[in-house]
Amino acid sequence: MQDPIRRLDALNYYTATRKYDDSYPRLTQDLDADVVVIGGGFSGINTALELAEHGITNIVVLEGRHLGYGGTGRNGGQVMAGIGHDINLVARHVGPEGMKSLFQIASLGAGILRGRAEKYGIDADVHRGYGYLATNARQERTLRAWQDEFREAEPDEDIELLTGPAVKDVIGSGAYCAVLKHMGGGHVHSLNLLLGEARALTGYGARIFENSEVIEVEYGGRIRVRTGSGSVTASKLLWACDSFLRRLEPSIHAKTINTYSFQIATDPLPDDLVARISPIRGAYSDIAPVINYFRVTAENRLLFGSATRFVEYFPRDYAAWTRALMLQIFPYLRDTGIAFAWGGPMACSANLFPQIGTLEGRPNAFFVQGYSGFGVTPSHIVCKILAEGMSEGSARYDLMSSIPHMRILGRDRLRPAVMSAAKTWHQITGYFHGR
Repeated sequence: MQDPIRRLDALNYYTATRKYDDSYPRLTQDLDADVVVIGGGFSGINTALELAEHGITNIVVLEGRHLGYGGTGRNGGQVMAGIGHDINLVARHVGPEGMKSLFQIASLGAGILRGRAEKYGIDADVHRGYGYLATNARQERTLRAWQDEFREAEPDEDIELLTGPAVKDVIGSGAYCAVLKHMGGGHVHSLNLLLGEARALTGYGARIFENSEVIEVEYGGRIRVRTGSGSVTASKLLWACDSFLRRLEPSIHAKTINTYSFQIATDPLPDDLVARISPIRGAYSDIAPVINYFRVTAENRLLFGSATRFVEYFPRDYAAWTRALMLQIFPYLRDTGIAFAWGGPMACSANLFPQIGTLEGRPNAFFVQGYSGFGVTPSHIVCKILAEGMSEGSARYDLMSSIPHMRILGRDRLRPAVMSAAKTWHQITGYFHGR
């Protein structure tokens, strides 16, 4: 049976449009470091960069393939508000004051991301403008509540709920009855952002190695991480593999489960058609339990993505499957060609909230995972907080790392059945809650 990851590697918009040609050597020696990071996506690079900005620069990053091989190079590039699918799911673990802190934290991501691109001059097609889309009255009520919450968190941003004919001022589709315009959100070329951040990281003296798959970790006061041709011994370790952990660390592998998302990008579209699709030239997602998400790229392509709704399966022709969803929203694109089609796994936690902390009994071994499909913006928030925990400590790190992480039974042998049950339950509860 063909490896689904390899099957999804063929036509990826991000790798085809990368602007940075940087590559990094394979680890072929034994090194000492203060921090070793396993994983070269947003989580690993961002945490390392946060540490470097605060003076911890003797860092080694190990990536098994190439930077951005995982979720960072397989997403929709959406710059959204928030930190998880439903922050209220963790309320019982953190209490009222904790929830207040989490709401404050959740509004930071877009600013961190844009600030980083500006600080280091990263060419990553950063655009402002986001639309949260409702298809029924229940979802419209949810957007009204979100409007109040977003305005309270970001009073200086242009945030407005539009209904009826005014929806077409934000999105060129008749599929929606309401849209919450949030100009503080937007979209980004995620792979170019990552590669620019990696270049900034090496500017501080940190070392990055690609094609350096980890095969063994020996824990202790000093942690030794071994690859096929070298090793790194460090005071602290960060596991930042998310959906590509591949059972390397069983204690955290058991606390997420992978599902798949699929994306397409069209041929370049004429300017008048782009203006019809996206008057604000923003990014969009509906608020169904399993979302459709889309945006117009810098080259005037429509990038559209989604995942299966109720039953977990891998479409035989995932490009045609995703295109059919696109045409439900934009039927006037039926004659438009599809230039790219790709996808990949997403590591989902039981509460759909990112996980950070240390391994039990190993206070110098940290981890971050479980973005549940919402990784581009939250990773920039979460990794800032994680870096605080890995260095001087902080109340924000203590809060986020205190949230318990449930083991997911059957996450390997019964994965399709477990995911199908979870998606069905998520759809049913989402229907009644309007999100």
